Amino acid sequence: MQIYTKTGDTGETSLLGGRRVQKSCIEIDAIGEVDELNSYLGVLISFLEEPKWKTEKEKLIQIQHHLFNVGGMIAAVQTDLMNVPIVGESHVQNLEHWIDDMTTALPELTQFILPGGHRAAAVCYHTRAVCRRAERRVVELQATSVLNDVVQHFLNRLSDALFTLGRYINVKEGHDEVMWKK
Repeated sequence: MQIYTKTGDTGETSLLGGRRVQKSCIEIDAIGEVDELNSYLGVLISFLEEPKWKTEKEKLIQIQHHLFNVGGMIAAVQTDLMNVPIVGESHVQNLEHWIDDMTTALPELTQFILPGGHRAAAVCYHTRAVCRRAERRVVELQATSVLNDVVQHFLNRLSDALFTLGRYINVKEGHDEVMWKK
């Protein structure tokens, strides 16, 4: 399969169903943010050494698959296509369970903390910021299009999971959290 098609050379691309749009449209911007988030998850995964972080890596890889589905849901927003893979409320609940599980091993959070610590935690916090940006684009898209609310719920909960994972990594790696000094 040839990787280049030249069909995007004029600044347009296709959404699911073949509809041509400008590469600067909100759908493509939101898809691009989700794609960047997925790429940062790949970077984060590369910083987690096995066997210590095997379970977390597996969870993050599964989330990467879900993010592909999120991108598909966004790409299908202006179509009547059926059978587009989706994320559902069960995926949001899985993130909540993961957050709850990690939280049991963490000290109570009583003030804001600065991103950083162990290298993997620092990448985790950066990935969370990218997730928040993707979420903002989805909110912007939802203002003009009908997109299943679960996409926003998933990204919102994923950012919470990434924050918690950053804290969890720091605790498990013996790094103190840096408290924000007002």
